Amino acid sequence: MMRKTRAAGAIALGATVALLAAGCSGGSEGGDGGDVTMTFWHNSTTGPGKAYWEDTVAAFEEANPGVTIEVQSIQNEDMDGKLQTALNSGDAPDIFMARGGGKLADVVEAGQIMDLTDTVDEATKENVGAGFDAFTVDGKIYGMPTAVLPGGIFYSQDLFDEAGITETPTTIDELDDAVADLKAADISPIALGGKDAWPAAHWYYFFALRECSQETLESAAASRSFDDPCWLAAGEKLQALAETEPFQKGYLTATAQQGAGSSAGLIANHKAAMELMGAWNPGVIAGLTPDEKPLEDLNWFPFPDTGDGQGDPAAFMGGVDGYSCFVEAPPECAEFLNFFMQKEHQEAYAEAFVTLPASKEAQGVVTEPALKSILEAYNEAPYVSVWLDTLYGQNVGNALNAGVVEMLAGDGTPQTIVDAVNAAAAME
Repeated sequence: MMRKTRAAGAIALGATVALLAAGCSGGSEGGDGGDVTMTFWHNSTTGPGKAYWEDTVAAFEEANPGVTIEVQSIQNEDMDGKLQTALNSGDAPDIFMARGGGKLADVVEAGQIMDLTDTVDEATKENVGAGFDAFTVDGKIYGMPTAVLPGGIFYSQDLFDEAGITETPTTIDELDDAVADLKAADISPIALGGKDAWPAAHWYYFFALRECSQETLESAAASRSFDDPCWLAAGEKLQALAETEPFQKGYLTATAQQGAGSSAGLIANHKAAMELMGAWNPGVIAGLTPDEKPLEDLNWFPFPDTGDGQGDPAAFMGGVDGYSCFVEAPPECAEFLNFFMQKEHQEAYAEAFVTLPASKEAQGVVTEPALKSILEAYNEAPYVSVWLDTLYGQNVGNALNAGVVEMLAGDGTPQTIVDAVNAAAAME
C-alpha cells in the first residue's frame, strides 16, 4: 500500500497522458439572479477536441440557464506548471484536468481540490468502475475520468511492410532486429520528442515495468526508495537500446505533438515508423496528417518483453485523463462533470479525440484498429500501473524525466538516474 497521502489505487489504471494546459483564471462568480460563471481549463488547442469541449459546454449551458462556463484551451506541455501556480495562488480555474497518483494526492493534501465522492452519479460509478482508482485518495473521489489511456508502441504498417517486417516485436531483441531492418530500408525507426522530456522518460518507465515487479513499483510509492536493482537495470536496458541509434536525427530537440516535425508528426507523415506513446496518440496523429484524418495504416503492439525482468510481460502502463473541481468551485462544477459523462457525450469524446472513453457503455464507438487492439490487450492485463511521474509525484517525476534525458544526451548514466530520483524522494 502507498503512504497515506498517496492515492490508494494509483497502481491500478483507472486512469494520465493525455494532458493539460493553462492560462489565467478568473474563478467562479455569482451574478444577478443567482447566475454562476465558472472557468474551465483543458488542453485541446485545435481540431475536433477543441470543438468537442465548445459543443459540450454549450449543451450544458443550454440545459442549465444562468450558468456560464468560460473556456481556456492551453498547450499540453504548459498545463502542469501553470495549473500548479494557479492552485498555489488560490485563483485556480473552477474546472481543470487532473493527474492521478501522487500528483493528485499532493493537491488533495494541500486542500486545493473538491471532494466529489457524494456527487458522482451512481450510474457513472458503475460504468467507469476501476477507472476511478487513479482519482481516489484515502477512499474519496477527487476527479472524473474521461478516457483510459494505456501506452504501447504505435507503428506504420506501410513502413513495416516496406522494411520487410512481417511480425511485430514481442521481445527487445526482436525490437532491435526491427530497428536494424528499418535503418537498412532508410527509414527512421523510432520517433521521439525528447525536448518535452516525458516522452523520453516513457522508455525508462516501460523498461522499469518489465524489470521491476508489481510489488516493487507499489512499495516505492510508500518507501520513497529506488535502490532495488531493477531500477538500475531499466536504465541499462534503455542505454543499450539508445546505443543502436533507433531515434530520428535531432530527437533531443524535437517536441512530441506540435507540428509536422514533432514525433507524432513524423508518424503522421510517414517519416518514422514507430513511437512509444499513450492511447491519445491516434487522435494527435490524425490532427497532423496531410488531410487531418486518422492514419489508415496506424497500428499498435505492447511494449516488448525484456526476457529477464521481474515484471509481468503482459502488464500495462498508462494514464487516465480526468477533470476535477477547485475546492472553492460552485456546485455546478460537479454537475458539469456528471453531464459530460453521459453516454452521448462520452461517445462524442471518444470520436473527437480518437481515444478510449472511460465509460464502458460508450466503448462500442471505438473502431480505430490500433485502439481496438489496445482495448483487447488492456482488458486482459494482469495489472496496470500509472505513469511513473504520476505515480511518484511531481518532484520525483521531474527528477526521473530529467535524468533520462541527461543520459540520452550523454551527460548521465543509468546510475545517475537512480541517484537523482533517490535524492528527490529524500527531500520530500
